Amino acid sequence: MTYDVLAKPVQGIDFAPASEAAEILQNLRIIITTTKYSVPLNRDFGFNAEMLDKPMNVAQAQLQSEIIMAIKLYEPRVTVTSISFTGTDDGQLIPKVQVMIKNDE
Repeated sequence: MTYDVLAKPVQGIDFAPASEAAEILQNLRIIITTTKYSVPLNRDFGFNAEMLDKPMNVAQAQLQSEIIMAIKLYEPRVTVTSISFTGTDDGQLIPKVQVMIKNDE
């Protein structure tokens, strides 16, 4: 089964998710909305956002790579199957990550 995770700000954290899948999806949303150096006691957590001022196609390629590496490092229970982007008029990239949970029955 595949799941879509949209990079939108997390509205609160559920400390007791109803299922392992809910926990994993919450973790993914946190990973793909957190930039490196923004977490005080774990500066390497998240993805590197150095591509922010680059042309859209370059930024998409670099952001896709950063997201995949961050997910492999911080949530190894999933396999990324695809990443797509939507954009806003003001140039904001919004990634949507599709994943498969390993050992998901």
